[in-house]
Amino acid sequence: MRFIENNFSLKLLALALAVVGWAYFRFANNPAGTAAAAQQLSIPITAANLPLGYVAHFADHQAVVTVATRGGQPAVHPEEIKAVLDLSNKGTGVYNIPVQLVAPDVVVQSLSPASITLTVEPIEQRPFAVTVHYVGSQSASVVVENARVDPQTAVVRAPASVLGQVSSVHADVALPSAAGVVDEMVHAVAVDSSGAEVSGLSVAPNLVRVVIRSVAGTGRAQ
Repeated sequence: MRFIENNFSLKLLALALAVVGWAYFRFANNPAGTAAAAQQLSIPITAANLPLGYVAHFADHQAVVTVATRGGQPAVHPEEIKAVLDLSNKGTGVYNIPVQLVAPDVVVQSLSPASITLTVEPIEQRPFAVTVHYVGSQSASVVVENARVDPQTAVVRAPASVLGQVSSVHADVALPSAAGVVDEMVHAVAVDSSGAEVSGLSVAPNLVRVVIRSVAGTGRAQ
């Protein structure tokens, strides 16, 4: 008993410190002792390293990611995580590419979709003659004598599948309502075989000069 009573308060303090130390290392270093917060984020999917002169088409442009961070840590912002499709050395064809996450120090619990099926095709260009396309009602008292377009050719640039839809390039101009000269800048529009505008392409130049000379008379526009 005398051994226990000697320096009893110091021994009690040492025991208390040992218990506190054990508890700290037990719960600070054990993940089970730290609450994890789950977050579900919607992240845009981007294509990277696509060879020059090619374009990739894919339907899913958002990835849903569930991540876990340790309790007490700040929430993860969507812009901190990147969902990337690595298209290095991918030429024309159909591919299934895994979605790669570039993320901070978090645990990824789920990712959907995990991969993307996409099509890679070349971007091509082709010259087309620009033709005047009259719109509106024909006046019986006015006849178009001649029409001139400058420049006469426009270059359409688009993915191969889109370029294949282009039938011609029009400069839409309203039919003159009176005799005289019309001189204006008009948008050059790429259209398909039905005359509908084709989207997803570029036309250069996108503006052309159209000069129309009309005279009094009867007849149809030429």
